[in-house]
Amino acid sequence: MSEGIAARIRLCADMAGSGDELARLSSIPRRTLEYYLTGQSEPKVSRCVDIAKAVGVDIGWLATGEGEPKPKAQQPAQSGNDLYAYVPLYDARCSAGHGAWNERSQVLVNLSFTHYSLRKKGLAPSDLACLRVDGDSMTGLLEDGDTVMIDLCRNALEGEGVYVVMLDDHLYAKRLQRDFDGSVRIISHNREYREIVVPKERLGELQIIGRVVWAGGWMV
Repeated sequence: MSEGIAARIRLCADMAGSGDELARLSSIPRRTLEYYLTGQSEPKVSRCVDIAKAVGVDIGWLATGEGEPKPKAQQPAQSGNDLYAYVPLYDARCSAGHGAWNERSQVLVNLSFTHYSLRKKGLAPSDLACLRVDGDSMTGLLEDGDTVMIDLCRNALEGEGVYVVMLDDHLYAKRLQRDFDGSVRIISHNREYREIVVPKERLGELQIIGRVVWAGGWMV
């Protein structure tokens, strides 16, 4: 198979967000699509048509490499609403009290992220929330005032990583690590803070809000 068409199909996968997403949009089995992406097999014309339609590229370009993927005359203008998803930034310092944390926290502003960037990471905008880091317990990794995005669907410990947890009715970003005995360590990046160990029999008391999937902050 021509490496050129394999490269163009890989570009189509990038446009879709991932190979999995291109397989879904084109209704091509994922294993079959992988053969096309790696150049092990050449797609039939009908498959090329399916791929082209899935991401809106020109079938002639996909098959031959001639012309543009999307001729300028055919490229629709995208509005800001089409390009961006909006994720609420909550005031975590308003978390004390009864009820769900996001019902008693204030939304300060909505932060914009491209649909493409979220899709590439397998993230759904409706499952996301942003919070500001408070304090210096994670300094060196997350600074006071930095913003983190959390995936609210990942609210169970699925492997070592940084999570937002509820402790004493306040939200904190901490690294979580599971020990061999089933207990969980709550670790601060700043070594001046001691680790907290939650025994296996008390894990039900550890409330994980979500896993941190993005962080940002000022450099000055």
